[in-house]
Amino acid sequence: MSPFAAQAVDTARLALLPLRVEHAEEMAAVLSDPALHTFIGGTPHTPQALRSRYQRLAAGSPDPAVSWLNWVIRLRDEDCLTGTVQATIGPSGHGPTAEIAWVVGTPWQGRGIASEAARGLVDWLDGQAVRTVLAHIHPEHPASAAVATAAGLTPTGEWHDGEIRWRRGHARARASAQP
Repeated sequence: MSPFAAQAVDTARLALLPLRVEHAEEMAAVLSDPALHTFIGGTPHTPQALRSRYQRLAAGSPDPAVSWLNWVIRLRDEDCLTGTVQATIGPSGHGPTAEIAWVVGTPWQGRGIASEAARGLVDWLDGQAVRTVLAHIHPEHPASAAVATAAGLTPTGEWHDGEIRWRRGHARARASAQP
């Protein structure tokens, strides 16, 4: 059984809600703009395809040492879903490491939603004793680089599948490393 489970996370304007299959219909509309796939590839999913995907995600990783955690982003004032954040947590030689990602639907971009959601996710991961947080950002995607920066990640200069690896160490680990 996975050692981590997604829990609701609240930020100033947002509620990060653990992903459920029932979110697929609304999320299919949120993620329907083909431009969202410019850097991640693929095409928008139909509601049925998204339900199937969400069922697979909800079933969890086949590796018991790896946790797949997924949230939808609800903008409370407008009472609507606006995107997703996710973390894949696995073991490393220095404690748990999370690879994170985010996507916000086109109508809600430019409002700081992705940055706020990513900060909320990284803060939650810190509280779960995740030692390292990673993200992979396409070098021609300045908006994602801004989100990663807002979440406290910095580029490492390492490349993975044509993207730059960004990293944030655990707050407690950073504090103990300082003189």
